[in-house]
Amino acid sequence: MCVLRLDDVISEVMERTAENGIRIIGVDGPQGSGKSTLAARIAALIGAPLVQMDDFVSWVDLVGWWPRFEAQVLNPLLSGGDAHYQVRDWENDEFGTSLNGWKTIEWSPVVVLEGLTCTRAAAAERLTYRIWVEAPDEVRLRRGLERDGDTHRDLWLDSMTTEREFFTDDATRTRADLRVNGNPDTSHDRESEVVLLD
Repeated sequence: MCVLRLDDVISEVMERTAENGIRIIGVDGPQGSGKSTLAARIAALIGAPLVQMDDFVSWVDLVGWWPRFEAQVLNPLLSGGDAHYQVRDWENDEFGTSLNGWKTIEWSPVVVLEGLTCTRAAAAERLTYRIWVEAPDEVRLRRGLERDGDTHRDLWLDSMTTEREFFTDDATRTRADLRVNGNPDTSHDRESEVVLLD
């Protein structure tokens, strides 16, 4: 498998046209694949703000919140403004869809989006660069249960089915500019390099 330096990924992003002066990177893939770790590394290397889909998505809904994300995050950033958005209330309503406080991400010439379905067809053409991260189901489930506890096993299994159906129907993986192995056995520097799937 090919190993790629994150600096080279960032260079490729910066060579692309900035729509309205901004470049938006989306790091997508199923839960537990390793996308959060990768997105945080990219954002830190660039010095870019990070918007997490966990502030929008819920266990039961991959679709209904999308108009709010477009209205409060994507459209303002692409129009040269700050993103001011209401976040999911995971603490008081983990299994529902309730909202709580607000966050503001100041406009920046580069912004990183991270999380489930952030590179979906509805947004794909407005993103500068799309990264897909995947790992085997058993690895993702193990990671998820280590984080959330075994009481969440059925939720994770149901969610994995829902994700798979969404990503297949949306053809998310096929649009990616870069496909990353979230569980590589190839030797590489995990802080500065990624291992490609293809």
